[in-house]
Amino acid sequence: MREIAGTVLVGRSFEPVRGRVVVEDGRIAAVDEVETTSTDIVLPAFVNAHTHLGDAVAKEAAVGLSLDEAVAPPNSLKHRRLAAADRAELVTAMRRTLRFMRRTGTGACLDFREFGTDGARALREAAQAVDVDPFIFGSGDPSVLEVADGYGASGANDGDFAERRAACAERDVPFAIHAGEPDATDIHPALDLEPDLLVHMVHAERDHLERVANQSVPVAVCPRANTVLDVGTPPVRELVDHTTVALGTDNVMVNPPTMFREMAYTAKRFDVTAREVLRMATVAGAEVAGLDRGVIAPGRRAALVVLDGDSANLAGTDDPVRAVVRRATALDVERVVG
Repeated sequence: MREIAGTVLVGRSFEPVRGRVVVEDGRIAAVDEVETTSTDIVLPAFVNAHTHLGDAVAKEAAVGLSLDEAVAPPNSLKHRRLAAADRAELVTAMRRTLRFMRRTGTGACLDFREFGTDGARALREAAQAVDVDPFIFGSGDPSVLEVADGYGASGANDGDFAERRAACAERDVPFAIHAGEPDATDIHPALDLEPDLLVHMVHAERDHLERVANQSVPVAVCPRANTVLDVGTPPVRELVDHTTVALGTDNVMVNPPTMFREMAYTAKRFDVTAREVLRMATVAGAEVAGLDRGVIAPGRRAALVVLDGDSANLAGTDDPVRAVVRRATALDVERVVG
């Protein structure tokens, strides 16, 4: 048994409680309100709801390029660099990125992994001995589902994904798809596939939002990547009003996968509260993939981030939730648990 004391952000509302988290066998045995002198802030480890970890082989290579030039399949810079990378280079780049994510408070990510079964296996290898759990949305032939945790489609305008969708339904695993990133033309076709997750939805309009709500489809937004690739601004407030919204960092090629930066950008750029953003960065992504993460409550997995609330950056803040979302950085992380 171990105890982690400080200001604990409890439950789905992240209510600040002065006390301790009691951990037994990797699970939360209790959350107690007790007197403590600890100035630490204890919160759920982050779940990055959309990554492309393979793009770590081409960091900053897409600066100044359009979306199509940077990432569109099959002939973009991204896909050329991925094709040219040997397996050892790819695995090493992804493993280093996972280690960086761990140091910056992320415990799990939902990754779109290119290059079919080989790509999924490479990520499995990269994740060995790294305490970050990648939930792999595979690509290519439906046989990838023998290795991957679900299927991740590039976009409804890129091909016919009905067979892949059916394969996911047969295996009871999630089907995710990019939609509304360059424009709105692929949103309705994506929704016709009855996906379990939509990614981006930058150009979502009222009729799209109504369908998302009616079909109860969660959305992963990646505001910083949308800015870098100059595709527009997602309607984050409207999306939050219609469905579950999770937060992702997208391509490692264009953004370091730190949820601290993503949260701060989202909180300061959009009409959303700090609690809404923290929910987007933790429990929302976990629920999309059915992961036992994202909430500090008895019985849940003890996947936690402990911040130094008395650091030069965080000392003196009045609201610990706002401080975590808008101000905290990797330098404030004392340790990641679970």
